[in-house]
Amino acid sequence: MGSSRGVGDGDTMITDSQKPVWLDDKTKSVMDRAILREQSLSRLLMTYIFTGLVFMLLPGTFLGVWNLIKISNQEEADSIAPAWIQAHGHAQLFGWVATFILGIGFYSIPKLRKLKPFALWEGWVCWALWVVGVTMRWFSNIYPWQWRILMPLSAALEVLAFLIFFQAVASHRPSHGAPKPWESWIFVVIAATLGLLASLALNLGASIQLALHASSPAFPHEFDQRYLIVSTWGFLVPMVWGFSSRWLTVFMGLKPLRGYWLLIAAGLNAAGVVAGFLERFTAAGVFLFGAALMAVGAIRFFEPAIRPAKTIHVHPSFPIFIRIAYGWLLIAALLGIWASRAGAAPGIWGASRHALTVGFIAAMVFSVGQRILPSFCGMRVLWSTKLMLVMLVLLMIGCTLRVTSEILAYQNYVAWAWNVLPVSALIELTAVTLFAVNLIVTFLRPPVTVTSPLSMTVE
Repeated sequence: MGSSRGVGDGDTMITDSQKPVWLDDKTKSVMDRAILREQSLSRLLMTYIFTGLVFMLLPGTFLGVWNLIKISNQEEADSIAPAWIQAHGHAQLFGWVATFILGIGFYSIPKLRKLKPFALWEGWVCWALWVVGVTMRWFSNIYPWQWRILMPLSAALEVLAFLIFFQAVASHRPSHGAPKPWESWIFVVIAATLGLLASLALNLGASIQLALHASSPAFPHEFDQRYLIVSTWGFLVPMVWGFSSRWLTVFMGLKPLRGYWLLIAAGLNAAGVVAGFLERFTAAGVFLFGAALMAVGAIRFFEPAIRPAKTIHVHPSFPIFIRIAYGWLLIAALLGIWASRAGAAPGIWGASRHALTVGFIAAMVFSVGQRILPSFCGMRVLWSTKLMLVMLVLLMIGCTLRVTSEILAYQNYVAWAWNVLPVSALIELTAVTLFAVNLIVTFLRPPVTVTSPLSMTVE
């Protein structure tokens, strides 16, 4: 080296890209604390992800498959108790997807906003309350033992868990310097967070009403229809848009985000959710379709990329399935408009919801989740990229069969479509099982070896 320096007994040398870097005791202590916190955050996130996978497989998908097989055998859409269908939906939306979002939010939002670290116990208390609340809700729908107590209690625990999450990730000041200006994706995530709060508040209010006046733990059909619009389009959809605009522009090599368009999309989406909750379903469908178009145009998914996609450690088809997922989003909105104009149309409404929750939401979780979660959870590498391709293909096949056969069967267009419904369910069950296996094996494998803490970065 061209120069030399004295090294005290407390100094430490690490190697970063073959270049020696000397650290004094104070710097080393700061770095050690940062590494320990990163490891603790990774363990917290992995716990949320494992929990979400359990809800996805057992109370969620397995129960949904069971329900669909019974419906197919009876060839009657309302042959299953509404409480069972709602138990499946709550486990999927809140037990699986929302648990994933809470874990990713705890891990990433303070970093993206450069906020002061939250106390880790808040993440663990939130997890415990959330899991107990969602499990209690599922149990009270399936086994109506003391449901008048358990159902409102479960809703209250979910609200409390959300408030802890919100306080932890949104109430801290920046760690240093002036506050960072808010980017458009942050406004969209805030809108989605308000949608989650509205969903949980509606759930709590309706649960109390049922406990006081109803004879079963099932939401009335009219309210459930409005509630699902709030919890899907009001919460899940804008949350996916927000993180898509933050990550996928880079991951897919897209042109720069049209931030103003994204804000217009969020505004149209909010108008659609309000219209849907007020039972103005045609207007809601038009607003939601316009919002979806604006979101696609804002993030520029279907425009030529300007850089190669970052597909390292994932299957190269990753960008294709992202675009397919956003195609399903547009189909879901169009089916909603059709259903609103078709009168009694349980098959079309169901197909619209399935196109949204599986074709869009699940496909985005399968695609983006396998891109970011291994890195977030201790710098790991996805176990099998080929398995990622297989599960995404199966998911798309299952969703296509389910959406088309649900319309054909439930609307009594053709009788043979009833036989396709359980096939689609089993294909989707296979896809979600493979997704869970791929992530679980990934988390059980050792993390990537890093030469020094200085090189521990996540894209």
